[in-house]
Amino acid sequence: MNILITGCRGQLGNELQLLEENYPQHNWFNTDVEELDISNQLAIEQFVAENRIEGIVNCAAYTAVDKAESEKEKCTTLNTVAPAYLAAAIEKRNGWMIQISTDYVFNGTKHTPYIETDTPCPESVYGSTKLAGEMGVLKFCKKSVVIRTAWLYSSFGSNFVKTMLRLGREKAQLGVVFDQIGTPTYARDLASAIMTIIEKGIIPGVFHFSNEGVISWYDFAKAIHRIAGITTCQVSPLHTEEYPTPACRPHYSVLDKTKIKNTYGIMIPYWEESLGDCMKTMNAMD
Repeated sequence: MNILITGCRGQLGNELQLLEENYPQHNWFNTDVEELDISNQLAIEQFVAENRIEGIVNCAAYTAVDKAESEKEKCTTLNTVAPAYLAAAIEKRNGWMIQISTDYVFNGTKHTPYIETDTPCPESVYGSTKLAGEMGVLKFCKKSVVIRTAWLYSSFGSNFVKTMLRLGREKAQLGVVFDQIGTPTYARDLASAIMTIIEKGIIPGVFHFSNEGVISWYDFAKAIHRIAGITTCQVSPLHTEEYPTPACRPHYSVLDKTKIKNTYGIMIPYWEESLGDCMKTMNAMD
């Protein structure tokens, strides 16, 4: 198959590129904004037609959650309009699409893991634009899969793990929110799941994917420091109110992964195992 990857220089896009060599039977078209501007409908249609694209994995997104509150137009273009353009273009070729979405489509007021049929209720510009993006993809491409994920990190790009490692080495004290609960996701595990979906064949619908287990941001930070052997930084728990941000964040955003595990036979690692693997990779890159 001829497969288009958008956002190839982001965390997930980079992880997908590492896995592509295991699937030499496909032609991979790795693009970011320099190669293909996904806010340009004509450019997408030309690229898809000229390269006979049969499937799209859209990893491109506006992910600056707080900045989105003041850059609504830019966020909407990337998270809502562009995915619909991609879906419409691939539908013309009777192809498939995988759209990456987020736990931010929920408001986080539940106390049990979110399932795919729970009613979305976003409380931020980022969450609203990603939800609208899901709806556009499902509407314009019959063979489409939406994967909601959460707390994504990788050895690539900037993320919470790298920030905690840097601050842990720089500071004697650090405060981290303890009343927001969820599950981290190692982007390489998500990339592996995407490859499994491509190989087994698209079963349309919405799916949830994160690593297994449940944790707070505070506990996550403590685990990062423990694994890295950082002992010189005192990490203290903060209430959300003590760390105000422009965008509302879900207090509870644990995702139930039963559907994706049963549908595609995917084994999902425990968050701490994956964190250890990622940090080993980071050390090897240093």
